[in-house]
Amino acid sequence: MKMPSMSLMRRAGGFSLVELLVSVVIGLLALGFATRMVVNGENSKQAAAGGSDAMQNGVVALFSIERELAQAGWGLNDPIVAGCDTRFYDAAGYALLTAPRGTATVSPLASVVIQSNSAGSDVVSINAGSSYSSTGMALVNSNYAANDGVIDIDRRPYGFNGTSTVPAGGDVIVVAPDAVGSKRCAMGMVSKAIEPIGPAATVQYQLQIAAGGNNRFNSGSLGVAYPSLQARVFNLGPAANLSFHTWSVSQGFLQLRATNLAGASANPATVTDNIVLLKAQYGLDRRVGDAFNPELGMQVTSWSGTMPDADNDGTAGSAGDYARIAAVRIAVVARSRNPEKPSAATGQCTATTTLPSIFGAAAPTVAVTGDIVPWQCYRYRVFENIVPIRNSAWRPTAS
Repeated sequence: MKMPSMSLMRRAGGFSLVELLVSVVIGLLALGFATRMVVNGENSKQAAAGGSDAMQNGVVALFSIERELAQAGWGLNDPIVAGCDTRFYDAAGYALLTAPRGTATVSPLASVVIQSNSAGSDVVSINAGSSYSSTGMALVNSNYAANDGVIDIDRRPYGFNGTSTVPAGGDVIVVAPDAVGSKRCAMGMVSKAIEPIGPAATVQYQLQIAAGGNNRFNSGSLGVAYPSLQARVFNLGPAANLSFHTWSVSQGFLQLRATNLAGASANPATVTDNIVLLKAQYGLDRRVGDAFNPELGMQVTSWSGTMPDADNDGTAGSAGDYARIAAVRIAVVARSRNPEKPSAATGQCTATTTLPSIFGAAAPTVAVTGDIVPWQCYRYRVFENIVPIRNSAWRPTAS
């Protein structure tokens, strides 16, 4: 029997070195290909998840603000109240937004007040009363000194509830002079509605505005004087439901200060995260003369981030200008929760290469102060809407 040669025995014993090296190379190529597929899949997953995060946060932010804008101005739409420079006190720490009026700075009481910031996010105040039956009104019946603790009115204080009868909080009132924009308005809170018993000739109906206890909006007096029969008292409804809200963005968080949200009057509460920009514009009805007739409907004829001289009275930001608000255009920019990695070749992020568009123009910025990751590493979504301020048209008129 013939024995196999030594070369055949060596070949039958296993792989050659060349075959082994070829196998290793093929394995490495397969591993590299699989790794690349995993990395690309993870990047795609991260981008999709980031877009989903931005979508969810942006929808929540825009919906929250839209819902309040739909009710803005309830109880504040009377021409002698809208835009009035108002003294406001809150023991819990809430404050009205300030705005320019000519060369002065005032605290306008209006459906919407925008503090415009051309370099970043705006601050938007959205205000509404909570009266169940529109706005109860009474006439100031005698001279009111700025430090008086009671207000004489010309009728029975029906509908004006005080903390003596509503322990959770009486009704909020605003006192406004009859002449539109002539003087300051003042806000307070009914601590007691007084209806003395006696001969009709000596009866004087009063609203007490004592401080302390649950009277959070009272400092003990209005702080503004009003002549007899030249000012009116408007009832904005229960203090517990007064909806004065201020929206802002800070450090990537949408924040809210509110009169009717516990713990959020002096310091804002966070509503949602990864919101990097909030912008707003007034939609103004700037028609002149008889063409401006709110009873026939309001029209937006111009948009502005700041309050111009909308009523052509010579003063930008006057009370009459705030009565011209027909709508508000709002925009929210949300970003992905997690940043994407820079390119291995350039070291630069390319998730977003240009600033997103707001109201047809590039956003001023989407960078978050203090964030060490460049803004280009995140993905962004813009949410915009126009909300009519319907209570601007539903207003009392002189006719």
